[in-house]
Amino acid sequence: MGIKEVLGIKEVLGIKDFPLGRGAPAPVLHPAMPAQPARADRLRSAALRDGEHCVWCRRPCTGLVRATTDHLVPKVKGGPSWLENEVVACGRCNRERGHLSPADWLAECERRGWEPDAAAVTRALTALDRAIAERGGQRRARPYLAAQLRRMARLARSPELP
Repeated sequence: MGIKEVLGIKEVLGIKDFPLGRGAPAPVLHPAMPAQPARADRLRSAALRDGEHCVWCRRPCTGLVRATTDHLVPKVKGGPSWLENEVVACGRCNRERGHLSPADWLAECERRGWEPDAAAVTRALTALDRAIAERGGQRRARPYLAAQLRRMARLARSPELP
């Protein structure tokens, strides 16, 4: 009698053929999907890329102002948790932005009298567009991303338009 039968793992999990032990196959990562860095590593990389301030309100993310990664293309719109889709944002801006588009939140930040880093947002959106073209996938995010790039270009040409 083996350990599997003694522990009753198969029965507990409700699985008929559950390989355990040395003969079990190792999990295989999909070759087209490289492992992504952890959230903390992506936050550090975004801070190195964009600076250690919130891209929306420009507050330094030090002390009580906690830095977070803000998804430019929200996950609900198909946005991936890739470095190219994330910028540094303070907790307040990340929460208040919710699912507003980057262009809409940029306009709201300006209305509040803040000076958002529109160049950093545009650079990240452009990098995400390139990353999706190279890696593929992200079918749901593509139309949203294309619309945001068009809106950011329009805002850059005529800053008086919201």
